[in-house]
Amino acid sequence: MAVGGCPLSKVRAGTSVRIKQLLASPDLCQRLREMGLCEEQSVKCLLQNHNVVCQVCNVRLGLSSKLADSIWVEPLTARPKAA
Repeated sequence: MAVGGCPLSKVRAGTSVRIKQLLASPDLCQRLREMGLCEEQSVKCLLQNHNVVCQVCNVRLGLSSKLADSIWVEPLTARPKAA
């Protein structure tokens, strides 16, 4: 896992992250990918409560905290602008 990585369930509301790894059964990983939650996808955590509400591809998704535990992410870092 990348340095600084954590489960989506631990990300603070308002934070944008990048998905690095899906740690679930193959069937569940496939379903997550079909919903847009695939590796290297940017996700913004909108609400952190008993469930996680996130925005991916301009769509809001609600996930159980257990499911969000299986989605490992890393913080997005600002890329330097090309000259």
